[in-house]
Amino acid sequence: MELTTAHIIDYKNESCIELKAGGYLAMIAPGIGSNVIRLRDEAHDIEIFRYDPKLSMDELKQSAEVYGLPSLYLPNRLNGGVLKASDHTYHLPVNEVDLGNAIHGFLHKRQHSVVDVIAEETKAIAKTEYLYDENDDFYQYLPIKFKVEYTFTLSEDGLNYEQTFTNLSQVQMPFGVCTHTTMMGPFTSDGKPEDMRLYVPIGERWKLNDRCLPTTDIIPLDNHDRQYITGSQVPVKQIINNDVYYAVEGDMDGKPFYGAVATDLDSGKEIRYEVCKDYKFWVLWNEWGEKGYFCPEPMSWMIDAPNLPLAPEDSGYAELAPGESKTMTQHIYTKA
Repeated sequence: MELTTAHIIDYKNESCIELKAGGYLAMIAPGIGSNVIRLRDEAHDIEIFRYDPKLSMDELKQSAEVYGLPSLYLPNRLNGGVLKASDHTYHLPVNEVDLGNAIHGFLHKRQHSVVDVIAEETKAIAKTEYLYDENDDFYQYLPIKFKVEYTFTLSEDGLNYEQTFTNLSQVQMPFGVCTHTTMMGPFTSDGKPEDMRLYVPIGERWKLNDRCLPTTDIIPLDNHDRQYITGSQVPVKQIINNDVYYAVEGDMDGKPFYGAVATDLDSGKEIRYEVCKDYKFWVLWNEWGEKGYFCPEPMSWMIDAPNLPLAPEDSGYAELAPGESKTMTQHIYTKA
């Protein structure tokens, strides 16, 4: 029986958490926002997230959004950096200067604290957290104290991931999260890009303007869109540039399935990615299709949700009241 282990290791002069269980390997970097910088099914030669062993930690930190499993607060773009909450309007720095938006928030680049690293008989567990308060440089723009706690559980069932946000302030906390999930394509050492396929159960498509912001118009699905539904979409070697949809429940093995599946046609190997239904939207993107990866990004609110003239049930906009907590969950595993 393979040994289950959980350790803090030195990885390129950075403290990282290494978990091994059930034939999987996971590496989590607290210093890069608790990013899962590597997730590998070692028994079946499946490199799940985008990983480059030649990359230095400084390079990884500079490109934290496009490697591993980066968790974003706040997700995607805000028009002009404006964030309209129910009790206040916040003005965040514009860091996507060419389009005039605030993008990706700040949490994925912060140094998080390690709370616990545990090896049990059949699973390995890591817990990290981050306290956001006046000590964070971003607090001058968003003065809302909160804590976020992360739990990573690795077993023969793959990786279960939880993040819990708690509003520690006395005001309403805008609550929108996403993971900028980067999947390898191909994900096996001998795989071919043309053999990659992606299944994502999608609903209606949102139209974006030339600043990548929603117009609030819904556009009919065309053949390209329907390829996600049939599982025939090729997610690399063609441009997928911000395909944005409502998430819906699909079917996998005759059972309800809410997530995305990447398949290698030649080997039949799969990466299955399930998310909780609080993730109401999908953004699909692959940085022009030639980088060997693609991003099925689950989001709890729509791009620019706080500023859209829509009801919260349509935009996904949400808030946490003082003292309120919210937990989001994901499950990533393989099938060979």
